[in-house]
Amino acid sequence: MADDVPAQTAAPAATAPVDLAGRTALVTGAASGIGAAVVRALSAAGARVYAVDRDEAGLSALAAAVGPAARIMPVVADLADLDALASLPADVDILVNNAGVQHVCPIEDFPLERFDLILDLMLVSPFRLIRQSLPHMYAQGWGRVVNISSVHGLRASAFKSAYVTAKHGLEGLSKVVALEGAPHGVTSTCINPAYVRTPLVERQIADQARAHGIPQDEVVDKVMLEPVAVKRLVEPEEVAALALFLCGPASASVTGTSFAMDGGWTAH
Repeated sequence: MADDVPAQTAAPAATAPVDLAGRTALVTGAASGIGAAVVRALSAAGARVYAVDRDEAGLSALAAAVGPAARIMPVVADLADLDALASLPADVDILVNNAGVQHVCPIEDFPLERFDLILDLMLVSPFRLIRQSLPHMYAQGWGRVVNISSVHGLRASAFKSAYVTAKHGLEGLSKVVALEGAPHGVTSTCINPAYVRTPLVERQIADQARAHGIPQDEVVDKVMLEPVAVKRLVEPEEVAALALFLCGPASASVTGTSFAMDGGWTAH
């Protein structure tokens, strides 16, 4: 029976290094935290990287830190300005949707404009960026869409209605892109970390303390690390390493799925 199986091109060796020379990437939310770590990882593998963020000073600091040889191109843009997204580069081989904000508040008090902003930034914006990037990926028969989701794309937490809604939507969008992109050599995946050591997490400690009625110095242990088995924050470089793998030769058949980097949160 094995003799009847059609021959196919051999898959790349699993140990092959990730070489992105000749590839161009666009990373959103690139000025700090996960986004900055992903920019560094992709550029170190040889890619040209558009680093997109509204934080001009943060982008300048990132570019200066990695040096001119890294071929990082800072792009200052507000990703919640949906009409402005069309001006961003669309001829990219790799798209990493990472930009996000958080707001911790009971539903009955949740500001309507804040809910809309979070969905625009974290769901509508990724859709539009994917939509305008796919034609280039399809034309060349290769592309990678990596969506930085969250454990909150797989689980819910109280007081985070907008964030949880956006991340659950991103999970569904990623799967649809995987199905449509597969015939064109395009993969789409989500990375789902628990709390990562980033400015976004640091900024929500006061809000978490207020919402849960506990002192700020207890938030990390009693809220952020309580549901995980690995009692530490995830480091941005860990997320970036997984993103790099998803752009490499060993991930050609990896699509339409989500990678829980959650310290065992979803094992419950």
